[in-house]
Amino acid sequence: MSNNVKVLIVDDEEDILEILDYNLTKEGFKVFKARNGRSALEIAKKEVPEIVLLDVMMPEMDGIQACQEIRKIPKLSQAYVIFLTARIEEYSEIAGFSAGADDYITKPIKPGALISRINTVIKRKQRDTSEDELNFPDLKIDRKSFEVTYKDEKIHFARKEFELLYLLAGNPGKVFSRNDILDNIWGNDVYVGDRTIDVHIRKIREKIYSEIIKTVKGVGYKFSLSSNE
Repeated sequence: MSNNVKVLIVDDEEDILEILDYNLTKEGFKVFKARNGRSALEIAKKEVPEIVLLDVMMPEMDGIQACQEIRKIPKLSQAYVIFLTARIEEYSEIAGFSAGADDYITKPIKPGALISRINTVIKRKQRDTSEDELNFPDLKIDRKSFEVTYKDEKIHFARKEFELLYLLAGNPGKVFSRNDILDNIWGNDVYVGDRTIDVHIRKIREKIYSEIIKTVKGVGYKFSLSSNE
């Protein structure tokens, strides 16, 4: 099922590393392990994992910092980052998504559910041919390379930010409700709050012309180049 997909597990708790390593290896994943964010960055640069399971609270460099650094590395731009944390506060979840995380799982971790989540991600990536390119005045969105160019400047987008922008831009004028966005970007098997969508919309607006993504009050969001809407 995994097709030898590389997974990097980053956690300062040895028992969690061993449990996840055992279960993922048994399923055919190629597993790498790190005890802190700094070691994780070195391994990630060398091995280029498709999936990164990243604890939030760690010594030397925490998960938030590590995720931010991972998102700065071009060859890791398509890595799927899942935060693992014992913290359940909403502000902690928002901080994780703001740092560039794709998903968020609270401890204690159930290996079976985690593997199911990872396999869902892999299936989604395999279905995605990533060959489309969207072109607008001053804006180019290349799904094959996961690059966004705005006014001749390449702008870095975290994976979920990119997918959300691509979803809206690929359907100009169409209003997407929050549920539509959740289903298309995160899938039905992942719980994500409304604030998470707001954070991603805000990050997109900060990086490109803010009026491109319009809020339709009480409904959702849409992509439009018209200033009259």
